[in-house]
Amino acid sequence: MKKTINQALVIFGASGDLTYRKLIPAVFDLFMNDSLPEGYAILGVSRTEFSNKQFRKRMKEGIRQFAHYKEAEEKKIDSFLSSVFYLSIDTAKGEEYIYVKKKLSELNKKFNLGHNYIFYLSTPPSLYPIIPKFLYGQGLTLQQKGFRRIIIEKPFGHDLSSAIELNKQLQEFFQEDQIYRIDHYLGKETVQNMLVTRFANGIYEPLWNRNYIQHVEITAAESVGVEDRGGYYDGSGALRDMIQNHLLQVLSLVAMEPPNKITPEEIRYEKMKVFRSLRPLSKTDLKKNVIRGQYTEATVRGKHYKGYREESNVKPDSRTETYAAMKIFIDNWRWEGVPFYIRTGKRLPTQVSEVVIHFRPSPQRLFKAAEGTVHSDNQLILRIQPDEGILLKTGMKVPGSGYEVKSVNMDFHYSDLNDHYIPSAYERLILDCMAGDNMLFMQGAAAEVTWKFVQPILDYWENDKDAPLHGYPAGSWGPDVADDLVEGKENTWRYPCKNLAEDGIYCEL
Repeated sequence: MKKTINQALVIFGASGDLTYRKLIPAVFDLFMNDSLPEGYAILGVSRTEFSNKQFRKRMKEGIRQFAHYKEAEEKKIDSFLSSVFYLSIDTAKGEEYIYVKKKLSELNKKFNLGHNYIFYLSTPPSLYPIIPKFLYGQGLTLQQKGFRRIIIEKPFGHDLSSAIELNKQLQEFFQEDQIYRIDHYLGKETVQNMLVTRFANGIYEPLWNRNYIQHVEITAAESVGVEDRGGYYDGSGALRDMIQNHLLQVLSLVAMEPPNKITPEEIRYEKMKVFRSLRPLSKTDLKKNVIRGQYTEATVRGKHYKGYREESNVKPDSRTETYAAMKIFIDNWRWEGVPFYIRTGKRLPTQVSEVVIHFRPSPQRLFKAAEGTVHSDNQLILRIQPDEGILLKTGMKVPGSGYEVKSVNMDFHYSDLNDHYIPSAYERLILDCMAGDNMLFMQGAAAEVTWKFVQPILDYWENDKDAPLHGYPAGSWGPDVADDLVEGKENTWRYPCKNLAEDGIYCEL
């Protein structure tokens, strides 16, 4: 367990959905696991008028609905909430931050916080440069007494130029090691397990290169549409929402070199080398190796789904992508010539995120595939969610005469670890920030490099009227043309089920 010292968590935008559904439930779970220090306080700050009592009542509802320990005793929840406070200010007015300073001074004395504060910006991105400036104006960013850290939610910028500008603005008031750019994907236990799978097992590392791996797939599929996020999503799209941050971060963990030590500095250094080795997309690549799509209306299993353009707060002529797929390369010694296929989309058949390592086939096909089965080359599937686990597909002899081969599954499921508590992503990341561990948070320079990689795609889609936008029916696996990305006649995307194993027997959607 990480050691933490007395401190306070200050949540800006505390009246919002993220605080209600994720942040307070996550901190409550830390409380239930005895991971909070003896002196700890939470201060919610927002424009909405709440008394401490009203705010605590709402947060209790969030805990009862979304926390892991939602069935905790009433007195346990009340004990936790006794350290939760609320302050209403206009966050856009600098003169009102004096009230934040006064309240923190009061809480510092009451809970012996040691002037250690984490500021969490659960706000619209427009406030990201404003709040740090006003905190600085009250001397709340300076680490003369205790530590000061700031957590920034995504999106970190809207494009390359805005990301560079945001970094510049933040670093006027905070040092880089004080800034924690949160990506909840990296807080998932199964994402972190990629490092362990690779570097704790001698059987994998010798094979983890261009000599033995044919290609790599990274998929993040969602069965839901944009729901009530149409206003935000129509200005964002799948590339900004998922690929620039989440999926390129996952790619870096799959592709990075072994670090000298498992420290934040070493891990971030090796990930940065991957980002810098991404092959820039040429004009030809933009046309052939990048696919964008948008879901259209369809009836799936008797239920009718609207097309994206019919969703609320979406422009009727919108060209925003709800699906994006691409083939990219990493120009370094380990991965030269190995294609990485990335795809994400909404209104796909199921909710699933996974990494698939496709190993090269054996030099000769000595055995034939069993009747009724498709011979599958070896695959290692690292399932991020749901049904978290690892699946290895390998060929085995079918019992009887002859040498027919059938693909079988060797699998491990995290759910088998009944005696182990698996923390939520936000729980893990908040605890890391409390302990000053920034391994799973994005560097400012890394954010800029990933934006630099995707910027040509954004420019192409925005400026070239002939750039195709492919429709795909809701409930399908995206545009048909995405299949053309995958090299080789026998190769195709893996079409996963919600269940990780037994995918050849039944498929849960």
